[in-house]
Amino acid sequence: MKRALVTGASGGLGSAIAQRLARDGLEVLVHANQGLARAEALAQQLREAGGSARAVQFDVCDREATATALAALIDEAPIQVLVNNAGVHDDAVLAGMRGEQWDRVVDVSLNGFFNVTQPLLLPMIRTRWGRIVNITSVSAVLGNRGQTNYAAAKAALHAAGRSLSLEVASRGITVNAVAPGIVDTGMADGAFDAATIRQMVPMQRAGRADEVAALVSFLVGEEAGYISGQVIGINGGMG
Repeated sequence: MKRALVTGASGGLGSAIAQRLARDGLEVLVHANQGLARAEALAQQLREAGGSARAVQFDVCDREATATALAALIDEAPIQVLVNNAGVHDDAVLAGMRGEQWDRVVDVSLNGFFNVTQPLLLPMIRTRWGRIVNITSVSAVLGNRGQTNYAAAKAALHAAGRSLSLEVASRGITVNAVAPGIVDTGMADGAFDAATIRQMVPMQRAGRADEVAALVSFLVGEEAGYISGQVIGINGGMG
């Protein structure tokens, strides 16, 4: 049984991804930082449904703590599927953005990517099979007013993922990004009303978390072994 780590799995999108991967037969490590109780409840729900799951807790911004937590997990068995889903919003137009707003968003999405991915690479390489999916955003592709920090952090993951894909391609490891648009999750609640969504999205509706999870499921499976270094939008036709 392959093991999958889903960071930020206590949130709406991460939870949907964890549920889908558990149904696919993977052992799922349900990561959380502050939302540990939700992660534990989700892991219990997945086990009751016949899956294999457990909650893990660490702060992806804390490099040392992340390395320690991952080392303990790797000692048990390699982690061959990684979904870098952890991310935060702290929106403001750049002229009025505080330095800590910039730092927090970049730290979680971009530095968190390094802190989690780097310790897992050599064990993954030794198995000669792996799947890494970075969850980014349509904002990283099209831009979005008030999200210069978020767009910058997520767009950096596109470049980082493409570069990493070249480094590990010969080892049977793929690296891709999934860039959702407006998705009906806790993070997006209240951000867009129905009229705004109809105006912004050609399909005139928000996406569902399970639709994003289905794409991730495909990308981490055997059939996607020749897809790497790609940024795949799932945004209802926004661009």
